[in-house]
Amino acid sequence: MTSPYPFSAVVGLPDLRLALLLTAVSPAIGGVLVRGEKGTAKSTVVRGLATLLPEVDVVAGCRFACDPAAPDPSCPDGPHAPDFGLVRRRSALVELPVGATEDRVVGTLDLQRALGDGVKAYEPGLLAAAHRGVLYVDEVNLLPDHLVDLLLDAAAMGRAHVERDGVSVKHAARFLLVGTMNPEEGEPRPQLVDRFGLVVGVASPSTPAPRAEVVRRRLAYENDPEAFAARFAEEDTALAARIAAARRALPGVSLPDRQLDRIARICLAYRVDGLRADIVVARTAVALAAWHGRTVVTKDDLRDAARLALPHRRRRDPLDPPGADQERLEEILDQELNGPDDDGGPDEGGPDDGPDGGDPPPSDPSPGSDPAAPDISDKSHDANGGGGAPPPVSPGSSTPPPDPSADKSEISDLSDVAPGNDGDAGPATQPAGELAFAQAPYQTRLLTIGGRANRQQGAHAGRRSPAHGRHGRVVRSRQPSGGKLVSLHLPDSVRAAALRGSRSVHAQDLREAVKVGREANLVLFVVDASGSMAARQRMTVVKTAVLSLLRDAYQRRDKVGMITFRGAEATSVLEPTASHEVGVLRLAELRTGGRTPLAAGLRQAARTLHGERRRDARRRPLLVVVTDGRATSGPDPLTVVPALAGVPAVVVDCESGPVRLGLAQRLARALSADCVPLSALSAGSAGKAGSAVSVVGS
Repeated sequence: MTSPYPFSAVVGLPDLRLALLLTAVSPAIGGVLVRGEKGTAKSTVVRGLATLLPEVDVVAGCRFACDPAAPDPSCPDGPHAPDFGLVRRRSALVELPVGATEDRVVGTLDLQRALGDGVKAYEPGLLAAAHRGVLYVDEVNLLPDHLVDLLLDAAAMGRAHVERDGVSVKHAARFLLVGTMNPEEGEPRPQLVDRFGLVVGVASPSTPAPRAEVVRRRLAYENDPEAFAARFAEEDTALAARIAAARRALPGVSLPDRQLDRIARICLAYRVDGLRADIVVARTAVALAAWHGRTVVTKDDLRDAARLALPHRRRRDPLDPPGADQERLEEILDQELNGPDDDGGPDEGGPDDGPDGGDPPPSDPSPGSDPAAPDISDKSHDANGGGGAPPPVSPGSSTPPPDPSADKSEISDLSDVAPGNDGDAGPATQPAGELAFAQAPYQTRLLTIGGRANRQQGAHAGRRSPAHGRHGRVVRSRQPSGGKLVSLHLPDSVRAAALRGSRSVHAQDLREAVKVGREANLVLFVVDASGSMAARQRMTVVKTAVLSLLRDAYQRRDKVGMITFRGAEATSVLEPTASHEVGVLRLAELRTGGRTPLAAGLRQAARTLHGERRRDARRRPLLVVVTDGRATSGPDPLTVVPALAGVPAVVVDCESGPVRLGLAQRLARALSADCVPLSALSAGSAGKAGSAVSVVGS
């Protein structure tokens, strides 16, 4: 077996290495999420960590790695006899593939015993294998929602609950969760990000020397893995010993009340969500003190812990830019940690702060530096310049997305728009980004496509429209209708064999499970940005409505695109993408004014949908047209409607004022679409009629 790439041989990345080491010292921190571009050694570092973890004692023969000191009383392999044997082995590193099935993750019925012995027996999955070890998820942002739900449940309770195929099992599943992701491929669900204790951003080195050293070491490893590992064996051994020593010292580290008060003030000033941030910062600070050989948490430990634990917890909306305002965090830390102590005396610590009884080592800009430790913080090789992750930038943009919550208008709904401002405004325009969003985005009514797609043919899992597929609720079983059996319905297959009087299942007994879940769609927005929509207050409300729809599309895992029309032409301001943050940026930059070429907007939508159908025929489109129905430039929009035949659509009617022409309703009838008044788009305004709007479509 080839030796893994040594942890100590990784060039730079001090924040990432420190975060992984701290979670190895104290798994209660909650794991690490690594964000970074492709090719930045994310997976290499994680796999190298597994070789440093202390060995664990397990009950001999237990498939669930029960701790001999405290066996799980509900272990499926238990209860264990008092004279059970012990086995010492390395901590497990279990990789969860993005394409894993649910039964592989949580376990399923043991087919061999069910068919051979006629008994129900449980076959453990990956969660059981990762117990007391590391569960590594590469490309965690691409993990399907049903697997994310399983991880969230296990991470929250430390146990896995299995209810499937006639099996009901509960077992311990406490593991160090480590995930890596490339932000260009989209963001994971906020609930999953919140479960990671620490989040670290990485980037490739920006100077020639560390880049050359990375290549030099990689080539040496590929040429002779064993010899290369031997070069760094002493450093890895020292790190492993230091992890074990820090684990033993962890219970003896004290966190004074003064430091707890500082943690609370920092989290309040930084406006984090919930109380998990306070707990994670406290646990990380204690682990840092143990790592540095101190018995009391110091202000330096708090600073370094906050830099690793807080940045990803400040998001207020799923479409807010990911990451944190690093300058704001540093200001808060300076204010809370650099000022005089509450009682005017020296900070806690004294002779017990340092491992040799002296003053604690000064805080390094890269947390975790320690002169007495193997060098894991060489800033000349730091891909991040010795600090935290750079502020994230939305793909396709050279500047960070603006905060959609800034400069908000006080208007609450469309009825506040003054009548008489809906005439054509001519060629005048407003500067890009000048118009703000009204209030905050709201929960919109559910827009779905009628019928059920066949996700077994490869359609995309999501949360919007109903679909048959490999995942979801089992509604019945059926005999396979030719081709490969996609999903076995085991109980009905065994039952069919039993009805024949056979103890073995043959081909004619096989039954296929029919599952109904949800699919993701392509939501294409066609937004009127002409002069007839340019009344400042009305366009502000419209932009807030589109922002709310964008957030809804994000939450339902849809792909989104945006077309605007004004003047004499339509523009694809956002090609269909999974990056919803870019849609928010384009919406904030939307220019308005000019005439109303509604036909051009519909024609551009038809071209975009045709192109997307050729690229991905399995993703069903949902067209959302935001307009008041006026067309003051170009041909009659009804002449373009045949090009959109069969496309499920919704028309959001933005017409206001005492005189209503009903042009948007006319367009909706031509498109065979629902027409939703802008003021009724909110889920809260659906009333007794319900919040779902079904759209007829194939």
